[in-house]
Amino acid sequence: MKKIYLAIFLALAAISVGFAVVQQDLSKVELATAKVAGTVYMVHGTDDANAFSGGNIAVSVGDDGVLMVDSKMAPVTDKIKAAIQELGGEAPKYILNTHAHGDHVGGNSAFSKDGTVISHTNVRKRVMGDNPEDAWPILTFENAISIHMNGEEIHALHAPNGHTDGDAIVYFKGSNVIHMGDHHFSGLLPFVDLDSGGSVQGYMANIKKALDEMPDDVKLIPGHGPLSTKADLQTNYRMLQETTSLVRQKMKAGTSLEDIKSEGLQDEWKSWSWSFISTEKWIETIYKSYSDEMTNK
Repeated sequence: MKKIYLAIFLALAAISVGFAVVQQDLSKVELATAKVAGTVYMVHGTDDANAFSGGNIAVSVGDDGVLMVDSKMAPVTDKIKAAIQELGGEAPKYILNTHAHGDHVGGNSAFSKDGTVISHTNVRKRVMGDNPEDAWPILTFENAISIHMNGEEIHALHAPNGHTDGDAIVYFKGSNVIHMGDHHFSGLLPFVDLDSGGSVQGYMANIKKALDEMPDDVKLIPGHGPLSTKADLQTNYRMLQETTSLVRQKMKAGTSLEDIKSEGLQDEWKSWSWSFISTEKWIETIYKSYSDEMTNK
């Protein structure tokens, strides 16, 4: 995870134009499945550093059918279907989107023919802006929604104004698994999409709330990166606290953005920099998020 994710940069660079993704050789994408716990599996790219497959998927497979969290990107949907079939599942009955970015909802159209797409209200609004109607979520929620299938409650809770303005964190209660969406970039500086209603303040508050409420032995599926633990997310949160505190202290002292960027972050977090969210980009995100807060007071 410390490798430079150029492929992710190419994909995320196109987020603002819906499902379009900067061209890459998607024929090289390979997917793998990993049993997480209970009914839940993670479907992930085997080499996202060189052949980006999109955000991690959670799949619940059982007697009631299949529920899938996120749908990666349109060009890899056949490989997603094959992965689900290998798990003994059929076409998903439900596709639950954690947020509106194209690397998480790009496969909606391929799966909506057989299943119901579910999301927060703001995700539907953003997906409707640039994408075909068969990609739109048709069942939406404001605060939370629960789906009862495969012997457990699957609870999606809105995480407001964090990564975006429409994020959901999904808890498979019986399996004791949480899909964090892009509220968890494992071992990487995060992308907080300020232009889509996200904020560093909200991002941190949402993660803190999740940490306070989740069991110690929970297994976490990040939006990007390997299967994680609560301890991994606690390290992530400490990084957020320490880097944000450093930047804010320098802002209060009157240090310019360019000088803060040139001075950098604490040594411990330098290796978390990557091609899309470099140290400089993360500092700029913090600076702008807190500048906006002061401006809007």
